[in-house]
Amino acid sequence: MLIEVGARARQAARTLARLSTEAKDRGLNLLADALIAHQAVILAANQADVRAAQQAGLSPAMVDRLTLTPARLEGIAADVRSVASLPDPVGETFESKTLANGLRAHKRRVPLGVLGVIYESRPNVTIDVAGLALKTGNAVILRGGSETLRSNRALVEVVHQALRAANLPVDAVQFIDDPDRARVTELLHLDAYVDLIIPRGGNPLHEFCRHNSSIPVITGGIGICHLFVDETVDLNAACRVIHNAKTQRPTVCNALDTVLVHRSRAAEFLPALVQMLSADGVVFRADPSALAFLASTPGPKNAAAADRDLALPESVRLAGPQDFDTEWLSLVLGLKVVDSLAEAMEHIHLHSTGHSDGILTSNEENARRFMEEIDSALVYVNASTRFTDGSQLGLGAEVAISTQRLHARGPMGLRELTTYKWVVVGDYHVRG
Repeated sequence: MLIEVGARARQAARTLARLSTEAKDRGLNLLADALIAHQAVILAANQADVRAAQQAGLSPAMVDRLTLTPARLEGIAADVRSVASLPDPVGETFESKTLANGLRAHKRRVPLGVLGVIYESRPNVTIDVAGLALKTGNAVILRGGSETLRSNRALVEVVHQALRAANLPVDAVQFIDDPDRARVTELLHLDAYVDLIIPRGGNPLHEFCRHNSSIPVITGGIGICHLFVDETVDLNAACRVIHNAKTQRPTVCNALDTVLVHRSRAAEFLPALVQMLSADGVVFRADPSALAFLASTPGPKNAAAADRDLALPESVRLAGPQDFDTEWLSLVLGLKVVDSLAEAMEHIHLHSTGHSDGILTSNEENARRFMEEIDSALVYVNASTRFTDGSQLGLGAEVAISTQRLHARGPMGLRELTTYKWVVVGDYHVRG
């Protein structure tokens, strides 16, 4: 079934690779306009998906990821326009040199070719990927989750309308409409036509793609994110950053999962943090090192606490064995007290997924050490982990957040969807 899809995508990719920037940008702007013009149809399809997801008992986090609203759709359209406004990396030349024998050589950016993107829950990925692929001259084969089937059908139809209006190949964006999971396996073996697989979803999806694909796989997007509050921090400022990182949108991969606090500031900081975040519905999984500092926190006490003598707040529970290795995707936050920057970094080395980790500090040496020694895709100093986002970092949007070391790390925007070729120009040179 998918061989024909792959063949059409490969042919479309050859056409896209020759397009001018102006032609691609026109298609993107038409797509942004079409998303707003067809808003009613898209939102109706999405509401049907949301109702089905709720009836099926999907978690609130999954339902939130699935949901489109007029504001979210406007944001998606704005991201498409932003991508259109960005410089086109395709055709860029770099590392030019003239060799001793007179040969002139340079590298030139070219599209990757055909992308296979497998994703769950988020219908915005359909448009983010389509827009980034079009700008970079890549064709794409999309396979969304069954829970977003109606939404994705509506969105892909809008994409195709925009491509037709711009006289661009409709096969540049194809959608696997069959919810049968066998189609995923089939896509993973379409190596004659697909150049890169990009999974967007939970760890089981990433593991399945890694173990079953005959095509290179970009993995990432699983975030167990940390912030370390050191002994020199501005506590009020730290509270604001942590509040944003945890509560602004807790169901996404760049939301905060664990706060590490230097022991010298724990008595002052932890009760204030718990009181502030509890008001927004956050509940806590506290390491034993943090429990004693929370007994004096104002508010209702937890009668079922592991250590009743501490009279812990209702929102606090003793952390379990796996809690610091859990991506919460909800209003749950881990707490731990450490004695040094070295201990904080060791905890991050043991428990981080290499996504987004940061330090809150007024000490330049601590900041420098943290930046040098923490090897996550994004390392923050005095900023919320919520900035791990292609749009926030000036990329327009992203096709994925890569946590691996090869080819690309962090948000994958336009440049990360290109490769390069060597171009060598001579004067009828021969090698001696």
